[in-house]
Amino acid sequence: MNYPISYAADFGQRDPAPGVDALFVERWSPRALRKVEIPAADLRTIFDAARWSPSCYNEQPWRFVTSTPASFATFLDLLVEANQGWARNAAVLGFVFSDKKFARNGSDNALAVFDSGAAWMAMTLQARKLGLYTHGMAGIAWDRAHAALGMDPEQYALCAGFAIGVLDAPETLPEPARAMERPSPRRPLAEIWRQVG
Repeated sequence: MNYPISYAADFGQRDPAPGVDALFVERWSPRALRKVEIPAADLRTIFDAARWSPSCYNEQPWRFVTSTPASFATFLDLLVEANQGWARNAAVLGFVFSDKKFARNGSDNALAVFDSGAAWMAMTLQARKLGLYTHGMAGIAWDRAHAALGMDPEQYALCAGFAIGVLDAPETLPEPARAMERPSPRRPLAEIWRQVG
């Protein structure tokens, strides 16, 4: 589906190394989103991309729980007030959980959250390929989300919340969010990567 574009972000301040695909460079987490209907086929594509992520022992511990138009208000209520202010304009709200135990033997899966993060990145990049944006959130109702979404806290760790939507102009946001609404730079490569030996 071609999603209507009313605003194009400026990525000019980003400095990727030669050869880095624009898909990575142009991934960011806007708050200015415009509510549109995302067809079921596109949502299926987004979350199927997550399904192909790598995981320890191929456990695939990630679980995505997302809103429908009927349940959107419930999901919105699971965000802190500051996030509710902008996330109400998202098309879909959701939460990422990870299974704490290995299905193979019931022992603790110390890499479940790491693997679920890989799945989050996969669905985020697939959303971008479809012309959509995502925004991950830690400002959520950590104490209420499990019960509200029917997820057993003994089995599933809550990783984060997220929003999906079409990019909108920063002017649609209240301050102080409006002033922050631009793609952020990244740490220098030398600060995050070193070779030893």
